[in-house]
Amino acid sequence: MEFLYRFLIFIHVVSAVASIGPFFILLPIIKKLIHAKEEELFAYLSTFKFVVRLSKHAGHVLVGSGVLLVLLGPWTWGTPWIVMTLVIMFLSLFFLARAFTPKLKGFEESGHDRSILAKKLNQTVWIYISLLLAMLWFMVTKPYLW
Repeated sequence: MEFLYRFLIFIHVVSAVASIGPFFILLPIIKKLIHAKEEELFAYLSTFKFVVRLSKHAGHVLVGSGVLLVLLGPWTWGTPWIVMTLVIMFLSLFFLARAFTPKLKGFEESGHDRSILAKKLNQTVWIYISLLLAMLWFMVTKPYLW
């Protein structure tokens, strides 16, 4: 049982890295979207979509392993850092549902100002990174809030 719990912690950490880390790759790509030619634009947008998809799937593993860790470990669902992580997670789900797709589609359509879209996309990436890092902070520091 001890091995299983430690393995789940490992899976949980790896999935956290896989859901947060790739977003930092997108920051320089966003700058390149403004002046990219059509061939380059497709490659950049494909990379962007892949990172968002990877983050979503890693998030599924993260949630699943987190549920198992709570069920098998010493923590309860009422533990303050778990409650706050869940609150931020639900907020990030609503945010993620409409955060990237409309902006990415704007790059594929003609007539949009790429610099404005890139600025909005950059803000969206930073907001999402902040939400993910807030959840990570709660999981790592496990603060006693109440």
